[in-house]
Amino acid sequence: MRIFDPHIHMTSRTTDDYRAMAANGVLAVVEPAFWLGQPRTNPGSFADYFDSLIGWEPYRASQFGIRHHATIALNPKEANDPRCRSVLNLLPRYLDKDGVVAVGEIGYDSMTPAEDEAFAVQLALAVEYELPALVHTPHRDKAAGTKRTLDVVAESGIAAGMVAVDHLNEVTVGLVKDTGCWMGFSIYPETKMSPPRMVEILQKYGTERVLVNSAADWGHSDPLLTVETGKAMLAAGFTADEVDQVLWRNPVEFYGQSGRLDLSSVSPEASFEGSSIKRGGS
Repeated sequence: MRIFDPHIHMTSRTTDDYRAMAANGVLAVVEPAFWLGQPRTNPGSFADYFDSLIGWEPYRASQFGIRHHATIALNPKEANDPRCRSVLNLLPRYLDKDGVVAVGEIGYDSMTPAEDEAFAVQLALAVEYELPALVHTPHRDKAAGTKRTLDVVAESGIAAGMVAVDHLNEVTVGLVKDTGCWMGFSIYPETKMSPPRMVEILQKYGTERVLVNSAADWGHSDPLLTVETGKAMLAAGFTADEVDQVLWRNPVEFYGQSGRLDLSSVSPEASFEGSSIKRGGS
């Protein structure tokens, strides 16, 4: 089983997680820019964070033979903080980078006017830079938030096939299914989706345009739940080819639209004076 996790926040994970992922067939990941828990107070902290997503994390992943890509954006939650507004002006600097395969996460947290504005601006950037868009649907009032998300996407002029609407569930998947957008599902140990629930959705809606991810952020999460979803699919009667479509070929197709996806093999670099991680200048 080969796995491409299309949405996983490796900044919040340990090297043990990378090791376990590699041992279980995870060959590639995409890490979306997101809220770090502690509110950021100036655009400079975002610049440092974005730099880590396109520099440090790809290096760290490579030590375990995993290809790492990123999506860059001002996330919905922090779009409400006026101190962070000028982060939007930083984005063109990063959307030109080779390892950036989409604009994201964008969309809604609390569905405020500030989020409306940031969402529209960043969809326009996705169109300008010919990149896919990874869209976060709100955790509260999810059905209304998903409908509003789809309205904004339609108004933006971006091609539906360039958009992944993420954090869907049984209530919202039907809203997205016939729009042409990709359908994203985050698998968690206790909240959001579980492997058995994901299998039921796949049985009802099929395997086309479906992206299954572990998200694996600061909360109670598990970077191997993509693996568990694949096992649950096989146990439920899905073929190995269908599992490969959901866990590998679908994310390759979606992010491949960026023209920047690099899935060539990567090998760990030699240790540095007895340490597995380099020290020194940037």
